[in-house]
Amino acid sequence: MALNNPILDATLNGINLDEIKAEMGPPPWARAVVLSDHVTGVVIYQNPGQENDRHCHDYDEWWIVLEGEIDWIIEGREDRPVQATPGTFVYVPALTFHTIMPKGDAPSVRLAVTLPGTGHLHERPEKKAIFKVER
Repeated sequence: MALNNPILDATLNGINLDEIKAEMGPPPWARAVVLSDHVTGVVIYQNPGQENDRHCHDYDEWWIVLEGEIDWIIEGREDRPVQATPGTFVYVPALTFHTIMPKGDAPSVRLAVTLPGTGHLHERPEKKAIFKVER
């Protein structure tokens, strides 16, 4: 079944990882599953050895590994990478450089939870993003 609207919202309250993988095909790819004014969720599917560049963000971000093995090289603890396997949550604070390195012998899947916004920054910004919640 094709996913006509891959973004979770008030009318689509559930989505299946296997369906997303079938629609998107083999890695590498990234697919937003939540995109609102205050949170973004992106499924990222990568082959071993397809590492992300060294970057930071002006907001905190975190992930959960769903499949495979991934190392996070995080600024300040380069000699002790976070070695993540399915079920591992990984957190990197705003303004902290990091590199994400899928490894092992099979593709990895992770769910990234972030703020909508700037994406990868290769120079450290002067301040964190400002986020205002209205009630």
